[in-house]
Amino acid sequence: MQALFISSTRLGDAILTSGALAWVLRRAPGIRVTVACGPVAAALFEAVPGVERVIAMRKGPWQAQWRMLWRETVGTRWDLVVDMRGSMFAWTVRAGERRVFRTPRGGGHRVDQLRDALRLDGDVEPRLWIGEADSRRAARILGDGRDPILAVAPTANWPPKAWGAERFVETIAALTGPGGILPGARVLVAGGPGERELAAPVLDAVPTGRLIDLVGTAPLMTLAACLGRCRLAIANDSGLMHLAAAAGAPTLGLFGPSLERHYAPRGPLTAWVRTEQPAAALLARSGQVNDAPGALMTGLPVGPVVDAAETLLARTD
Repeated sequence: MQALFISSTRLGDAILTSGALAWVLRRAPGIRVTVACGPVAAALFEAVPGVERVIAMRKGPWQAQWRMLWRETVGTRWDLVVDMRGSMFAWTVRAGERRVFRTPRGGGHRVDQLRDALRLDGDVEPRLWIGEADSRRAARILGDGRDPILAVAPTANWPPKAWGAERFVETIAALTGPGGILPGARVLVAGGPGERELAAPVLDAVPTGRLIDLVGTAPLMTLAACLGRCRLAIANDSGLMHLAAAAGAPTLGLFGPSLERHYAPRGPLTAWVRTEQPAAALLARSGQVNDAPGALMTGLPVGPVVDAAETLLARTD
């Protein structure tokens, strides 16, 4: 049996589709799956048992990515095509069964929307497949120290929805300083390539002996393996937030101009906190702030984040 699974372009959205991929892999023993996704998300699928090929869809003029995918897949008669992008592509290739997700209005979390719209049964929660090489690299990066690690992801693909760097610094001090719930913890700062400028104030504030700098310095799945070993992760609504949650880290998501009911971190050890202003009001201001970092997150003080972090950690004891 051969299946074509078309996932999302962005990292976070692709992670939220991973449970649907697991559903595909359960369909038949020995199923062979081709995954098509955005280049940033491609690493998510490279170590998945049953995935024999990953096609990175790079955007180009005149929908070049779809024309490329058609050339790569039109010669196969697919038993199943699952399309998470709501496109017409599933009807351009030969397929025995097609399931296409078109974003419903309203409703609950995106994972639940996927499950209901595609009529999936069983477990469709996000998950990661981390290979041995990435696990070994993570062990080398983190060492065998027993000190707890606090992970923070102070970046976002849209800077206005990134919580202020100075507030991340205050939160780190409150949690890891004397009297904090993680006194003396090492601090892992996570970010992607090109996000170093946004993360720089946080990197500069953490003492060198306690800093684990993973802002664009490790492969994606090595970063995932590192996050999975952290005592707590605090992240903006971003792909890295979903990466930490799927890796199994207790994860606290920070929300402002996006809807937590759709995109909260998913998992048994997750929580979220948001600005006092609703997302709709913040989005209405988005044209006034350009790309100013943190401009739409000023309504989230440090206190509620520290409180939520402590409450989440208490659930893990």
